[in-house]
Amino acid sequence: MTSVLYDSPGPRAKVRNYVYTAVFCVVFALAAWWVLAKMADKDQLAADKWSPFITDSRVWTTYLLPGLWETAKAAALALVIALPLGALLGIARLSDHAWIRVPVGAVVEFFRAIPVLLMMVFASALFVQFTTLSSDIRPLYAVVTGLVLYNASVIAEIVRAGILSLPRGQTDAAKAIGMRKGQTMTHVLLPQAVTAMLPALVSQLVVIVKDTALGGALLGLAELMTQTRNIPANYGANTIAALTVIAGLYVVVNFALTSFASWLEGRVRRAKKGSGAVVDIKTVDAGGGGAA
Repeated sequence: MTSVLYDSPGPRAKVRNYVYTAVFCVVFALAAWWVLAKMADKDQLAADKWSPFITDSRVWTTYLLPGLWETAKAAALALVIALPLGALLGIARLSDHAWIRVPVGAVVEFFRAIPVLLMMVFASALFVQFTTLSSDIRPLYAVVTGLVLYNASVIAEIVRAGILSLPRGQTDAAKAIGMRKGQTMTHVLLPQAVTAMLPALVSQLVVIVKDTALGGALLGLAELMTQTRNIPANYGANTIAALTVIAGLYVVVNFALTSFASWLEGRVRRAKKGSGAVVDIKTVDAGGGGAA
């Protein structure tokens, strides 16, 4: 059986695929064995390095859970601010008026081009110079500011791409029954574009959660990743164990987010028929320019 993009492998190709798979598995097993051997030589596999995460609840109540709470708080604040701001910027980029579309496009492209870590550092410096925020709360404000500026600009492109992915006939039909552009956007385009935007929005939410670690690494925010310094300092230099557990927590949180988003997307698609278009975050990053 063949298709336009892929030819079914023949007998020789199947044998080669089996050989490649076997070679990869052997190489992967050897690499894993080498890593574990090196860890054992450094006593990183010793039971006392890993047992505190099971036997000592203070590891969780003092370090991991508070760190996870700070991560969730920073990500939630950034999302709550960036989502409506990004939607507003994305709609503004589709304006018929150049005096709105061009400046908004410049702002979006500017903040998309700057590394989010640089924006966090710059925001922290501004807060030090021009505000009276205490050093305890300043890292959170700086991290949220950087995340909002960057992710709002990305969400703006997601919204713009989601609306532009709809068939042109939707807008024409709304005009034919006398709807103004604001009404068309609110009642026709945005509700249908939501299903197309959901996958890219969820991907960006996962990025927000992971980017909070940048604030912990440089600005001292007491988020989850920061605990890789605190836990080994109090539990016998178990850095590898701490990193493994924290990585597992990130996986669980992000898997829960994506699972919820998949359920929500399916529910939305069942509730109403969308256009069938899906906005890919890679497409958003590759796109530019103003509205069509």
